[in-house]
Amino acid sequence: MFRESIFIALEGLKTNKLRSALTMLGIIIGVAAVITMVSLGLGMQQKVQSSIASLGSNLLVISPGAAQSPGGVRMASGSNITLTNQDAKAIVREIGGVKYVAPAVSDSYQIVFGNQNWKTRVQGTTTEFLIIRSYKVAAGSFFSSRDETTRARVAILGQTVVTNLFGSINPVGQTIRIGQAPFRVIGVLAGVGQSSMGQDQDDIVLVPLSTAQERLMGITYLHNISVQVESDKVMDKAQATITALLRTRHRLPANVEDDFTVRNLAALMSTMKETTGNITAFLGGIAAISLIVGGIGIMNIMLVSVTERTREIGIRKALGATFANILTQFLIEAIIISLTGGLAGIALGVALASLVSSFIGWKTVISWGAILAAFGVSLSIGLFFGLYPARKAALLDPIEALRYE
Repeated sequence: MFRESIFIALEGLKTNKLRSALTMLGIIIGVAAVITMVSLGLGMQQKVQSSIASLGSNLLVISPGAAQSPGGVRMASGSNITLTNQDAKAIVREIGGVKYVAPAVSDSYQIVFGNQNWKTRVQGTTTEFLIIRSYKVAAGSFFSSRDETTRARVAILGQTVVTNLFGSINPVGQTIRIGQAPFRVIGVLAGVGQSSMGQDQDDIVLVPLSTAQERLMGITYLHNISVQVESDKVMDKAQATITALLRTRHRLPANVEDDFTVRNLAALMSTMKETTGNITAFLGGIAAISLIVGGIGIMNIMLVSVTERTREIGIRKALGATFANILTQFLIEAIIISLTGGLAGIALGVALASLVSSFIGWKTVISWGAILAAFGVSLSIGLFFGLYPARKAALLDPIEALRYE
């Protein structure tokens, strides 16, 4: 009887092909919308995570606090001049679990080569920067410890700077001017791309820290210190001990706030992951509303079908069909509609996600979890919204059904 109920349900749907297709359309749009929206949300989440990860793994960033003017007005964060090279050396020497430390200073300069010029960020740092930030040298070499010691006028260029200054010319070995000072280009960094905030990470020039401090900027303090710890398990401990060490070195009393900031990028990653996860859930929830609308459409059509086939139901009951037989027949019709619509919706959703990624440039991530969830919900909706019409059909009195015109 179950197999026969399936054949009868299929025949009923084939009789009204257009109506059945339009009923499926609500489920198709709902499933496709859920898959597309969740794919967009997951793509955004992955982009943010990869951008933060590009700053370095297991990374702590120490920056100065806000300076205060004699009138009591507090300046912007990072305006203080409390961090020094000795602080960076003390962290290496006294803090356990630290792998690499890269002190740095940076400022904007006009870079000149021949008749071309380009304004960009010049960063003075040490050889550890390359390891911490996972940059790679595409051509030439990185500066050495000897270059740092001798305050050598050497520079490493990012891909954006190379494109705007040199075009098709090989920059390695060429001489550029940073401000008014000549520098010899010894290397080119491999391309990294934009960060999640839209910052071009290839628009940069690297020089030795001592050179930047003494020959370019004329300063003795640092703008930030990047610290890479051995594993994420010791991040919180390293952050606490670095804070205690710097407070001691800066002679800060217990009732005075820190004159520096230690940022834990693992905590930032966790926060951003939670935020983007909530956005993804919100997008998926909004799209899921269309699934409910599709379920209401199934109920509507099934009620119409029951009304149209009242005499048929009466004849089947007079011939011995039970409550379960009639209920099964109409439930199968509703499930076939939602099953077919769900499969078509999956295909459409995957296609839309791919089109968005290709034409709009927004990265998408197809999630099998989202596909299975949307498909499961579409089946559940077909079952739920098909139950009332099926039960109504099964409860019809056969005598009254046979009299129905």
